[in-house]
Amino acid sequence: MKLSRKCEYACLILIQLSDGYGNKSPVPSSLLAENNAIPRKFLDQIMNMLKKNGYVESIRGAAGGYRLAKPPTHISLAEIIRLIDGPIAPIASVSTYFYKQTPSSRNDKLLSCFKDIRDYAAMKLEGLTFDQLV
Repeated sequence: MKLSRKCEYACLILIQLSDGYGNKSPVPSSLLAENNAIPRKFLDQIMNMLKKNGYVESIRGAAGGYRLAKPPTHISLAEIIRLIDGPIAPIASVSTYFYKQTPSSRNDKLLSCFKDIRDYAAMKLEGLTFDQLV
């Protein structure tokens, strides 16, 4: 598993929004971009994806911006990684959600090793929510 820059930025944004969760004031996109050193157009792409999938909501107007659409205790690191980058599994033939046949499928011991890696990564990432990253 290798995270894209887009996924890293999405995580940083969600950490910042989690830190202010409960505060009814939205965080302006200019502040999100500045605090996390994200190019504005890239930020817009990420926010559209997070909004479309129900993680953030946008508020229009001069005092507008973004805020979490659900509590940070209900957003795991695993779900965001899967949303942005796809499978957590090191190869597709051990992926729970994105399974595809691979050459490693021909060797049970190799496949077992990759399943162990998948299980450990998934357990760690699914057990970590954004409130814990604040």
